[in-house]
Amino acid sequence: MNTLGTLGKDKQRLAAFAALTLIPLAAACGSEDAGSDSVGPGASASVSGAYWAVDEVTVDGKKSAAPADAYLRIADDGEVKGNLGCNNFGADAAFADSHVTFDKVRATEMACEGVPAGFEQTLARTLSDGDLTAEVEGDKLTLTTADGDRVALTKQEAAPLKGTKWNITSPDADGKAHLTFDEKTGHVSGSLGCNKVKAEATVRDGSITLGTASTTRMVCDTSLMKTEKTLLGLFGGTVKYGIDHRNLTLTSTNGERVNATAAE
Repeated sequence: MNTLGTLGKDKQRLAAFAALTLIPLAAACGSEDAGSDSVGPGASASVSGAYWAVDEVTVDGKKSAAPADAYLRIADDGEVKGNLGCNNFGADAAFADSHVTFDKVRATEMACEGVPAGFEQTLARTLSDGDLTAEVEGDKLTLTTADGDRVALTKQEAAPLKGTKWNITSPDADGKAHLTFDEKTGHVSGSLGCNKVKAEATVRDGSITLGTASTTRMVCDTSLMKTEKTLLGLFGGTVKYGIDHRNLTLTSTNGERVNATAAE
């Protein structure tokens, strides 16, 4: 492995992102009104709260497929959150007729494996290329620059709590822990990382009351057993839950948090 070469590339990428955070991004988002193919004054109402997954970016006729994590979302108050494929970014959105301007852009400066270093720069610079026209067809949104470069996005709905397999991401269980809430039986079942688990689960007003956990009795390595102990702490009480698109957060009464993401 050429460690020096890898470090050099990472430094270059971080330097590029330091410059990226200073770029004022501008983007347009589409109206879903029947028969409307472009954005109008009501764009804020139709776009707010929607999660727009980035499908691809086309620059100078060359298409680049987006990493799975690239997205854009604008909250009702104009707060913007998104991901360029690896790095998260935030901004303030101000709507005006057929476009919206992103102000006070803030981006992280991480170097992630599996994400082409140039894609994030390409996406950011396309979004920042002045006023973008927008066309909406069903759940598809296309943002086009004056030069014809395009960002293609798809509107995605949040994953439902019930019926979704939630893979636990923290605490770390080496990808082996998951939970599924069954609407018909009123139970939650899955794996704690080593042992299988099942319990009653009553969902009401943003909280879940979990019954006593019934588990298998296998013994695994120390790290997995520690994770299981944390997860078992959720049972036999009530936890608050929140869903952010495909991410689930469970918070116990003592403040212990468990994070999960919806399985593909």
